[in-house]
Amino acid sequence: MALIQIVDDDVDVAKTIEINLTQNGYQVQVAHNGHEALASVNRQTPDLVLLDMAMPEMDGVEVCRRLRANVATAGIPILFLTVSKDIKSKTDGFNAGADDYLVKPFDLQELNLRVKALLRRGAAKTSGEASAEITVGSLVLNCQTFELRVKGKKILLTPVEFELVRHMMLHVGQVLSAENLLRQVWKYPDGTGSPELVRAHIKNLRNKVEPNPQEPIYIKTVGRFGYTISNDNPG
Repeated sequence: MALIQIVDDDVDVAKTIEINLTQNGYQVQVAHNGHEALASVNRQTPDLVLLDMAMPEMDGVEVCRRLRANVATAGIPILFLTVSKDIKSKTDGFNAGADDYLVKPFDLQELNLRVKALLRRGAAKTSGEASAEITVGSLVLNCQTFELRVKGKKILLTPVEFELVRHMMLHVGQVLSAENLLRQVWKYPDGTGSPELVRAHIKNLRNKVEPNPQEPIYIKTVGRFGYTISNDNPG
Protein backbone atom coordinates (compact mmCIF):
# COMPACT_ATOMS: atom_id res chain seq x y z
CA MET A 1 0.00 0.00 0.00
CA ALA A 2 1.49 3.32 -1.10
CA LEU A 3 2.26 5.98 1.50
CA ILE A 4 1.44 9.56 0.50
CA GLN A 5 2.67 12.67 2.29
CA ILE A 6 0.25 15.61 2.23
CA VAL A 7 1.72 19.05 2.95
CA ASP A 8 -0.74 21.95 3.13
CA ASP A 9 -1.17 24.76 5.65
CA ASP A 10 -4.91 24.84 4.94
CA VAL A 11 -6.23 22.30 7.44
CA ASP A 12 -9.54 21.86 5.61
CA VAL A 13 -7.89 21.21 2.25
CA ALA A 14 -5.43 18.75 3.81
CA LYS A 15 -8.28 16.92 5.55
CA THR A 16 -10.33 16.67 2.35
CA ILE A 17 -7.37 15.21 0.47
CA GLU A 18 -6.58 12.85 3.36
CA ILE A 19 -10.14 11.46 3.44
CA ASN A 20 -10.18 11.04 -0.34
CA LEU A 21 -6.85 9.21 -0.49
CA THR A 22 -7.69 7.02 2.50
CA GLN A 23 -10.96 6.01 0.85
CA ASN A 24 -8.95 5.03 -2.23
CA GLY A 25 -6.76 2.67 -0.22
CA TYR A 26 -3.65 4.76 0.40
CA GLN A 27 -1.78 5.31 3.63
CA VAL A 28 -1.47 9.00 4.42
CA GLN A 29 0.65 11.22 6.63
CA VAL A 30 -0.13 14.93 6.95
CA ALA A 31 1.97 18.03 7.66
CA HIS A 32 0.83 21.65 7.77
CA ASN A 33 4.13 23.48 7.22
CA GLY A 34 7.49 22.95 5.59
CA HIS A 35 9.49 22.10 8.70
CA GLU A 36 6.88 19.59 9.82
CA ALA A 37 6.86 18.09 6.33
CA LEU A 38 10.62 17.50 6.24
CA ALA A 39 10.52 15.91 9.70
CA SER A 40 7.63 13.67 8.65
CA VAL A 41 9.38 12.54 5.46
CA ASN A 42 12.57 11.81 7.38
CA ARG A 43 10.67 9.66 9.88
CA GLN A 44 8.95 7.60 7.18
CA THR A 45 9.78 7.98 3.50
CA PRO A 46 6.62 8.30 1.40
CA ASP A 47 6.03 7.06 -2.14
CA LEU A 48 4.63 10.43 -3.22
CA VAL A 49 4.48 13.99 -1.85
CA LEU A 50 1.53 16.34 -2.45
CA LEU A 51 3.03 19.73 -1.69
CA ASP A 52 1.33 23.11 -1.33
CA MET A 53 3.46 25.83 -2.91
CA ALA A 54 2.36 28.80 -0.78
CA MET A 55 3.09 28.25 2.91
CA PRO A 56 4.43 30.61 5.60
CA GLU A 57 8.02 30.36 6.89
CA MET A 58 9.15 27.69 4.41
CA ASP A 59 7.24 27.50 1.15
CA GLY A 60 6.75 24.42 -1.00
CA VAL A 61 9.50 25.36 -3.44
CA GLU A 62 12.08 25.33 -0.63
CA VAL A 63 10.71 22.03 0.72
CA CYS A 64 11.01 20.56 -2.77
CA ARG A 65 14.62 21.77 -3.12
CA ARG A 66 15.56 20.20 0.19
CA LEU A 67 13.92 16.89 -0.69
CA ARG A 68 15.77 16.82 -4.03
CA ALA A 69 19.07 17.66 -2.33
CA ASN A 70 18.80 14.67 0.04
CA VAL A 71 19.88 11.39 -1.58
CA ALA A 72 17.30 9.49 0.50
CA THR A 73 14.40 11.56 -0.83
CA ALA A 74 15.70 12.82 -4.19
CA GLY A 75 13.68 10.35 -6.26
CA ILE A 76 10.27 10.77 -4.60
CA PRO A 77 7.62 12.03 -7.07
CA ILE A 78 6.37 15.49 -6.06
CA LEU A 79 3.04 17.00 -7.12
CA PHE A 80 2.64 20.70 -6.39
CA LEU A 81 -0.73 22.09 -5.31
CA THR A 82 -0.99 25.79 -6.17
CA VAL A 83 -3.57 28.54 -6.38
CA SER A 84 -1.45 30.36 -8.96
CA LYS A 85 -1.86 29.94 -12.70
CA ASP A 86 1.19 32.14 -13.29
CA ILE A 87 3.79 30.47 -15.51
CA LYS A 88 6.66 31.84 -13.39
CA SER A 89 5.25 30.11 -10.32
CA LYS A 90 5.08 26.83 -12.21
CA THR A 91 8.59 27.31 -13.61
CA ASP A 92 9.94 27.93 -10.11
CA GLY A 93 8.35 24.67 -9.02
CA PHE A 94 9.77 22.70 -11.93
CA ASN A 95 13.22 24.21 -11.42
CA ALA A 96 13.07 23.07 -7.80
CA GLY A 97 12.39 19.53 -9.01
CA ALA A 98 8.59 19.13 -9.06
CA ASP A 99 7.13 16.50 -11.36
CA ASP A 100 3.70 18.03 -11.92
CA TYR A 101 1.22 20.52 -10.51
CA LEU A 102 -2.51 20.95 -9.90
CA VAL A 103 -4.17 24.36 -9.65
CA LYS A 104 -6.57 24.84 -6.75
CA PRO A 105 -9.47 24.32 -6.62
CA PHE A 106 -9.11 20.96 -8.33
CA ASP A 107 -11.41 18.02 -8.93
CA LEU A 108 -10.67 15.06 -6.66
CA GLN A 109 -11.03 12.67 -9.58
CA GLU A 110 -8.28 14.57 -11.39
CA LEU A 111 -6.13 14.40 -8.26
CA ASN A 112 -6.67 10.64 -8.08
CA LEU A 113 -5.59 10.23 -11.73
CA ARG A 114 -2.41 12.23 -11.12
CA VAL A 115 -1.64 10.26 -7.95
CA LYS A 116 -2.01 6.91 -9.73
CA ALA A 117 0.13 8.07 -12.64
CA LEU A 118 2.96 9.41 -10.48
CA LEU A 119 2.97 6.29 -8.34
CA ARG A 120 3.21 4.15 -11.50
CA ARG A 121 6.11 6.28 -12.70
CA GLY A 122 7.86 5.93 -9.35
CA ALA A 123 7.39 2.15 -9.41
CA ALA A 124 8.73 1.91 -12.96
CA LYS A 125 11.83 3.88 -12.01
CA THR A 126 12.73 1.55 -9.15
CA SER A 127 12.75 -1.44 -11.51
CA GLY A 128 16.29 -0.50 -12.57
CA GLU A 129 17.96 0.84 -15.68
CA ALA A 130 18.93 -1.39 -18.60
CA SER A 131 22.11 0.54 -19.34
CA ALA A 132 24.51 2.59 -17.21
CA GLU A 133 24.95 5.16 -19.97
CA ILE A 134 23.11 6.21 -23.11
CA THR A 135 24.94 8.14 -25.82
CA VAL A 136 23.34 10.11 -28.64
CA GLY A 137 25.76 12.28 -30.58
CA SER A 138 27.46 14.54 -28.05
CA LEU A 139 24.89 13.82 -25.34
CA VAL A 140 25.86 11.21 -22.74
CA LEU A 141 23.31 10.33 -20.06
CA ASN A 142 24.43 8.54 -16.88
CA CYS A 143 21.45 6.46 -15.76
CA GLN A 144 22.80 6.03 -12.22
CA THR A 145 23.67 9.62 -11.30
CA PHE A 146 21.01 11.58 -13.29
CA GLU A 147 23.93 13.40 -14.90
CA LEU A 148 23.90 14.53 -18.52
CA ARG A 149 27.21 15.38 -20.20
CA VAL A 150 27.21 17.73 -23.17
CA LYS A 151 30.66 18.15 -24.76
CA GLY A 152 32.26 17.55 -21.37
CA LYS A 153 29.92 19.88 -19.48
CA LYS A 154 28.13 18.07 -16.64
CA ILE A 155 24.46 18.90 -16.07
CA LEU A 156 22.52 17.54 -13.10
CA LEU A 157 18.91 16.74 -14.00
CA THR A 158 15.87 16.54 -11.78
CA PRO A 159 14.24 13.07 -11.67
CA VAL A 160 11.52 13.95 -14.17
CA GLU A 161 14.00 15.72 -16.48
CA PHE A 162 16.15 12.60 -16.40
CA GLU A 163 13.24 10.37 -17.35
CA LEU A 164 12.17 12.73 -20.13
CA VAL A 165 15.69 12.86 -21.63
CA ARG A 166 16.15 9.12 -21.19
CA HIS A 167 12.91 8.33 -23.01
CA MET A 168 13.79 10.64 -25.88
CA MET A 169 17.33 9.24 -26.15
CA LEU A 170 16.00 5.67 -26.20
CA HIS A 171 13.75 6.72 -29.10
CA VAL A 172 16.41 8.67 -30.98
CA GLY A 173 15.23 10.12 -34.26
CA GLN A 174 11.56 9.62 -33.45
CA VAL A 175 9.20 12.56 -33.15
CA LEU A 176 7.41 12.22 -29.82
CA SER A 177 4.17 14.10 -29.28
CA ALA A 178 3.29 15.74 -25.98
CA GLU A 179 0.56 13.12 -25.59
CA ASN A 180 3.09 10.32 -26.08
CA LEU A 181 5.42 11.84 -23.48
CA LEU A 182 2.60 12.33 -20.97
CA ARG A 183 1.68 8.67 -21.43
CA GLN A 184 5.19 7.17 -21.48
CA VAL A 185 7.12 9.44 -19.08
CA TRP A 186 4.45 10.69 -16.68
CA LYS A 187 2.38 7.47 -17.05
CA TYR A 188 -0.86 9.40 -17.54
CA PRO A 189 -3.83 7.63 -19.15
CA ASP A 190 -4.83 8.80 -22.61
CA GLY A 191 -6.55 12.16 -22.57
CA THR A 192 -5.21 13.27 -19.19
CA GLY A 193 -2.40 15.60 -18.27
CA SER A 194 -1.60 18.88 -20.01
CA PRO A 195 0.76 19.47 -22.95
CA GLU A 196 1.79 22.62 -21.05
CA LEU A 197 3.52 20.33 -18.55
CA VAL A 198 5.69 18.86 -21.32
CA ARG A 199 6.42 22.29 -22.81
CA ALA A 200 7.54 23.63 -19.44
CA HIS A 201 9.96 20.74 -18.83
CA ILE A 202 11.30 20.92 -22.40
CA LYS A 203 11.92 24.65 -21.87
CA ASN A 204 13.77 23.98 -18.60
CA LEU A 205 15.88 21.28 -20.25
CA ARG A 206 16.82 23.58 -23.11
CA ASN A 207 17.85 26.27 -20.63
CA LYS A 208 20.23 23.75 -19.07
CA VAL A 209 21.48 21.97 -22.19
CA GLU A 210 21.36 24.24 -25.22
CA PRO A 211 24.05 26.86 -26.04
CA ASN A 212 21.14 29.04 -27.21
CA PRO A 213 17.76 27.83 -25.88
CA GLN A 214 15.99 29.98 -28.50
CA GLU A 215 17.70 28.01 -31.30
CA PRO A 216 17.97 24.44 -29.97
CA ILE A 217 20.37 22.02 -31.59
CA TYR A 218 19.84 19.00 -29.33
CA ILE A 219 16.19 18.94 -28.25
CA LYS A 220 14.29 20.00 -31.35
CA THR A 221 10.65 20.83 -31.99
CA VAL A 222 8.96 19.43 -35.08
CA GLY A 223 6.11 21.87 -35.69
CA ARG A 224 2.66 20.54 -34.75
CA PHE A 225 4.06 17.04 -34.18
CA GLY A 226 6.29 17.04 -31.10
CA TYR A 227 9.90 16.81 -29.98
CA THR A 228 12.94 14.81 -31.00
CA ILE A 229 16.60 14.17 -30.26
CA SER A 230 18.53 13.20 -33.37
CA ASN A 231 21.74 11.21 -33.62
CA ASP A 232 23.32 13.89 -35.80
CA ASN A 233 23.43 16.57 -33.12
CA PRO A 234 26.74 18.47 -33.11
CA GLY A 235 29.58 16.36 -31.81
